[in-house]
Amino acid sequence: MSHDEWVEVGGEAELLTGPAVREVRVGRTKVALVRRDGVFSAISGVCNHVGGPLGEGRLDGDYVVCPWHGWKFHRATGEGEPGFEADKVPAHAVRVSGGRVQVSAEPVSGRAKKPHEPHPLARRPVREPGPVRVVGISTTVMNRDLPRFSTSDELLGAALGHCGGELECEHRLIRLNDLSFRACEGYYSKSARACTWPCSITQMDPEDQLDRVYEAIVHWADVILVATPIRWGAASALYYKMVERMNCVQNQITLANRVLLKNKVAAFVITGGQDNVQAVAGQMLGFFAEVGCVFPQYPYIAHSRGWDAEDMERNVAAVRASSDLHDAARELAARAVDMARLLLASTIEDRRLQRGGRKAYGPHRMSED
Repeated sequence: MSHDEWVEVGGEAELLTGPAVREVRVGRTKVALVRRDGVFSAISGVCNHVGGPLGEGRLDGDYVVCPWHGWKFHRATGEGEPGFEADKVPAHAVRVSGGRVQVSAEPVSGRAKKPHEPHPLARRPVREPGPVRVVGISTTVMNRDLPRFSTSDELLGAALGHCGGELECEHRLIRLNDLSFRACEGYYSKSARACTWPCSITQMDPEDQLDRVYEAIVHWADVILVATPIRWGAASALYYKMVERMNCVQNQITLANRVLLKNKVAAFVITGGQDNVQAVAGQMLGFFAEVGCVFPQYPYIAHSRGWDAEDMERNVAAVRASSDLHDAARELAARAVDMARLLLASTIEDRRLQRGGRKAYGPHRMSED
């Protein structure tokens, strides 16, 4: 190897201190320079997964750990950790000459990516033929072994029952309390591109059950009915845990101009022994608008007996006995379904016009990718 093919990246004395893994530039190439037991090695600074910066990672034994999602590559060979050797990043030769550390400009081995089956959620959202589909999402937290009556669940049940009955819709119920899923781990805070679709956690952890929510919201439902109790003037903790994970849906819009939710209608059921209904509704409306949903007229129903109503037994009895509240839930479902039918009919007309050679306009014409 000739001298011209070596690139100096720093002094040996300086590089023998400080972080064991650091990013250096070899020409225009990002390289992860690694030091272990006083010996230098170098591999590509770009992770195979979604391009994470390996040079900003850490050393775990002989493996460089990507700071974005934890993928590991051998510090000298670039091979993936045991069991993942088919995934490999390029390795660069390193030498010390005259007290200066030099890295080969050309890698001594290539990159290899093991074929990975795309995650089922990664498929293109396509609205299959059929009746309007409604998913109800309960965000009530309770002891699974000692279940209690939930006023928000009661009214959500009335809404879904109306969907499956007179409104002739397909419907399903998802109780977040029954799912085991991790909280958002802030990959976006590391780098915008570190927040992926499907969610990074969903890709890495097959035991994480929020994939059921993603599947229903992105690929199945036309109407999303979300029910929450009021907790200290806000929606439930499970609601926020869910929507923080749904940040990956919104990020696809800002990062890739990819709109995952189209022609989706959202509506809400909000109940509680405390007040602050408008603030809870405002957050929910704002979030679901950001991910691309539209709303029917009067998009939420709410019930609260106020700040000083601490007699929850009476609140439960009032909701159970209230035909007005149950009727309001059914009417909310009807408004949401009517809106969904309008959107679906508009889409069908749009396609008919396109087949006839005429140009169509509207939000349902946004890019599919």
